[in-house]
Amino acid sequence: MAKRALITGITGQDGSYLAELLLDKGYEVFGMVRRASTTNFWRIEHLLDRLVLKPGDLLDQLSLIKVLEDVRPHEFYNLAAMSFVPASWDQPMLTGEFNAQGVTRALEAVRRVDPKIRLYQASSSEMYGKVREIPQTELTPFYPRSPYGVSKVYAHYITVNYRESYDLFAVSGILFNHESPRRGLEFVTRKVTDGVARIKLGMTDTLGLGNMDAQRDWGFAGDYVRAMWLMLQQDQADDYVIATGESHSVRELVELSFGHVGLDWQKHVKMDPRFLRPAEVDHLIGDSSKARKALGWTPEVDFAELVRMMVDADMARLSSARGTPEGVEAR
Repeated sequence: MAKRALITGITGQDGSYLAELLLDKGYEVFGMVRRASTTNFWRIEHLLDRLVLKPGDLLDQLSLIKVLEDVRPHEFYNLAAMSFVPASWDQPMLTGEFNAQGVTRALEAVRRVDPKIRLYQASSSEMYGKVREIPQTELTPFYPRSPYGVSKVYAHYITVNYRESYDLFAVSGILFNHESPRRGLEFVTRKVTDGVARIKLGMTDTLGLGNMDAQRDWGFAGDYVRAMWLMLQQDQADDYVIATGESHSVRELVELSFGHVGLDWQKHVKMDPRFLRPAEVDHLIGDSSKARKALGWTPEVDFAELVRMMVDADMARLSSARGTPEGVEAR
């Protein structure tokens, strides 16, 4: 009998890659989607005939319970979130309601419907914020620097609390930044690669950016969803940092992206203070030794390959007559 998996945030970057992975492994895959006036299914269009989508909302406890009762999943991947960090300053209350209390509702629904369901919660490197040590591990203290980061700290600890209080198999993956051609255009990696493609194709001449010295540990989303799955296959529930262990600046991202298409970035990039964060996080770089040893996980796509992949995808998309609809969605 095939395993059943439920994914919230299935229309987002991570959800689409995870759905592909699970389908390839023979799972029955169900996605929980919010009712909306417009659909945003472009990342999973190629999978729609193999998925079952269920209406539900992390803001509505009863809808979560109903979805779990209908699907009866073996594994529940909670990837839905207000995931764009700068927007969390504009909507701090909604960010907390969705990212923090929404996770509590998901855990409570599992506890009430079937405590044997294994739950994966998407934690974030943004929880480290003003970092206490470099690199960051599972034991590094959190010091979030945005409403998004604060909401993720709550979600992380409520997952630990339910695991220890109710003996749930609930784990958190502390994922550092992970990108792909399916990343939303509002994120700096896609903003850069899309901008490079537009400049190369003569559609624009400049690209406005904020802090060029910000450093992140960037990996490939396709590698990271494999780690999510591995966490739910273990004998014991635990939390893991998932990262490449390498840090790169926005400046390096820009240099590689422009260089890939033979352009000089200094002729096109302009500093724009509108894109500066009210409080910037420090040097984020993850130590995934625990995951590599316990899960046997290693990233396969390096930073340079990731950047080339994203630039090539944006060049192909913008060169085509169709284009691809974009939208802000869950991670």
